[in-house]
Amino acid sequence: MLDIKVTKTATPKEKPQGPLGFGKIFTDHMFVMNYTEGMGWHDPRVVPFSDISLSPACVVFHYGQEMFEGMKAYKGADGETYLFRPEKNAQRANESNKRLCIPEIPEDIFVEAVKAVVKVDEDWIPTAEGTSLYIRPFVIATDAFLGVAPSKTYLFMVILSPSGAYYSEGLAPVGIWIEDDYVRAVKGGMGYAKTGGNYACSLAAQVKAHDAGFSQVLWLDGVERRYIEEVGAMNIFFKIDGKVVTPMLNGSILPGVTRNSVLQLLREWGIPAEERRISVDELLEAQKNGKLEEVFGTGTAAVISPVGKLRYKDDVMTIGDGGIGPVSQKIYDTITGIQTGKLADPFGWRVTI
Repeated sequence: MLDIKVTKTATPKEKPQGPLGFGKIFTDHMFVMNYTEGMGWHDPRVVPFSDISLSPACVVFHYGQEMFEGMKAYKGADGETYLFRPEKNAQRANESNKRLCIPEIPEDIFVEAVKAVVKVDEDWIPTAEGTSLYIRPFVIATDAFLGVAPSKTYLFMVILSPSGAYYSEGLAPVGIWIEDDYVRAVKGGMGYAKTGGNYACSLAAQVKAHDAGFSQVLWLDGVERRYIEEVGAMNIFFKIDGKVVTPMLNGSILPGVTRNSVLQLLREWGIPAEERRISVDELLEAQKNGKLEEVFGTGTAAVISPVGKLRYKDDVMTIGDGGIGPVSQKIYDTITGIQTGKLADPFGWRVTI
């Protein structure tokens, strides 16, 4: 057990009214813990949300040594506060930490830190349909040193944001741009880690896609430029001729917690599901033959985001009738039902704070 010191704000903010947007509003408190080489992780505390002071020479600014996670807390109809599979986020955080030479955070300490700050700001959890308290744990390297080497000091922080839908369209199908110029990651790189560099390198393609009227970028592999990898903020699934397929984890794709949950649900329901390589040519052929039945993205922020159209070079593929498909809808209803306590949880995914 952590000995977490709690200092509550003397000036609590007003709770937001009306539409929340995503990641724009922050609660009254945050969790902070330091790492010092030779001491390990120490001084865990919940303090008022505020700016932090760092040297302009910090390693995080110059060499990008940082990782982050994304989670959510929900208020159930029974009044309880729930997390969804927090141990999976703790495990993935440490996979990112190892790749970035950041000291690992014991999984129980990671989860305890999240629970502690969510408990303090429990009354910030929104209860309207489709809303949640978004949780952003992250680690930054804090050595003031202009040299390419792992830092010897770090900050682990957790901030909270009451949020609505990630996409303004909600469950309305979005348009996805299959990028055929830039690449995001290659095997042996950092594609499987949740770190800022993977997102910074995606911005140029994202701007290009938005300018053309598409919501997100779908990346191809960085070597052959033929095989589907993931969307900028989501993993991706395709229902082709009755079977659901998703790109296999290969070292350049983020191992999504929602992705893992979807695969478990599909197999529980007896819906054929495969993790394998999927070429863009296979998608074009499936669309041409009327076999591309559904496409949807999965991620903590959006949960499920149905895709209504895919663009690749001169081809724009409309998926089904352009609306949300039955499998996508069932997955969304089931996962959100488990997350909020409306449905039974046979998998043990829901964790009460």
